[in-house]
Amino acid sequence: MQNDLLTELIDDYQKRFFYYKTLSEDAMAQISDDIFFQIPASDSNSIAAIVKHIGGNLKSRWSGFLTSDGEKPDRDRDNEFNVSEDRKTIMMAWESGWMSLRKNLESLKPEDLSKTVLIRGQAFSVPSAIHRSLAHTSYHAGQIVYLCRMQHPGTWKWLTIAPGKSDEYRPSKPTG
Repeated sequence: MQNDLLTELIDDYQKRFFYYKTLSEDAMAQISDDIFFQIPASDSNSIAAIVKHIGGNLKSRWSGFLTSDGEKPDRDRDNEFNVSEDRKTIMMAWESGWMSLRKNLESLKPEDLSKTVLIRGQAFSVPSAIHRSLAHTSYHAGQIVYLCRMQHPGTWKWLTIAPGKSDEYRPSKPTG
């Protein structure tokens, strides 16, 4: 029974991470390159920079997840926020990070959840490290969706339940 619960937990982690990937990609599909690279205000990041950062973060955290520190020596985090690449190159970095996540999440076994991993030399339980990564990824996915949506007032294709449409998603009330 315990193994089944742990397997279910690992499966749920996968679903949650990839929900945010799909949400972000569906939002980015609605924007032009100009919007992708636009910096909306001083001291803020373009969608391109956020995408590049998520790709770099996921690749660093999830490459050798159980065997090496999650902050890899070759990662240049500060450069993730300096965008000089084209959209295709940035999206390739995004995919590389997600592939590392997928490969390592899929390889986890229930007994791995009792292990400890390092991130910047600090020890985390495997579930805590996964939650940390999921929270970080979902935070930035929300930024991507919001920045994309800001550019399409009135024409945005909603990716979640649109305002005023909640009743359409409620189960029908039983009658009499």
